[in-house]
Amino acid sequence: MSLEIIHYPHPTLRYVSRPLKRVDAELKEMVAEMFALMYEHDGIGLAANQVDLPYRLFVCNPSGDPEQKESEHVFINPVILKGSGQHEREEGCLSIPGVYAPVTRKEKITVQAYNLAGEEITGELDGLFARVVQHETDHLDGRLFIDRLTPTELADISGELEEFEIDFESRRNVGELPSDEQIAARIDELVRLRT
Repeated sequence: MSLEIIHYPHPTLRYVSRPLKRVDAELKEMVAEMFALMYEHDGIGLAANQVDLPYRLFVCNPSGDPEQKESEHVFINPVILKGSGQHEREEGCLSIPGVYAPVTRKEKITVQAYNLAGEEITGELDGLFARVVQHETDHLDGRLFIDRLTPTELADISGELEEFEIDFESRRNVGELPSDEQIAARIDELVRLRT
């Protein structure tokens, strides 16, 4: 399977991802490909629906350094159990490249998920790692960081977002991108296979 990062306003980005039931060789290949794409685009996190997959899964490496394998993490079926504190920091997204805005998130969180070995993990995270996990979990719920902006902050980047919308429609009009119906049918099939 050859994955690529999809851009706003692709409908899969708004899809609420479905929990995975098993870890197998094919899923491990998807994860390896997601890490490769994330590094290729200088990212520190990448959710499955950003590569047009409807699964509750994301990969991250808060260091952003592909050499630091110990900083690589895979979260399958993540749930944020609780959070505390508030912290504002500029965020961007590989699905809206080049667009940045300040986002307020919890400073500390407790997250529960499964790793690639199928083991349940629970951990308390803070700082950048906590922010990445919150950003990617939002993706799995069909939310983008732009949804967390104030109306003024959103207005500041509306021109850039409109360029993505125009590009998406023009690519769809020349047949480069599937229709909403085709995307929905593909998602249904992928969900049936793995969830």
